[in-house]
Amino acid sequence: MPYVRRNAVGRIDSLHRERPADAVEFLDDAHPEVQAFVGRSADNPDDFSRLDADFVRVIEDVIDTLIVKNILNITDLPSGAQAKLFARKSFRERISKSSLRLFEPTDFGDVV
Repeated sequence: MPYVRRNAVGRIDSLHRERPADAVEFLDDAHPEVQAFVGRSADNPDDFSRLDADFVRVIEDVIDTLIVKNILNITDLPSGAQAKLFARKSFRERISKSSLRLFEPTDFGDVV
């Protein structure tokens, strides 16, 4: 919950955790003006986060493709990046085991 400093026209100029001498107004984190100041739209505050998550998945798929085509070895990446990739893959595999797999081959043959 930030303290707000406004400019001459009344728009938020800065946000502060601690109360500065010239910032007497205190707004909730979810207040529309605070959300707009930090770059989140009032309509869908999670749009950018969702786009980031989708983009991370694309980058992960690109890395997988480069590895499969022997253009990149996993060991070419820094150890921190390797650990993060393995953690994401492990998590995704655990999640997908509990979900329905509608289009995987079965003993019954292809019916789709």
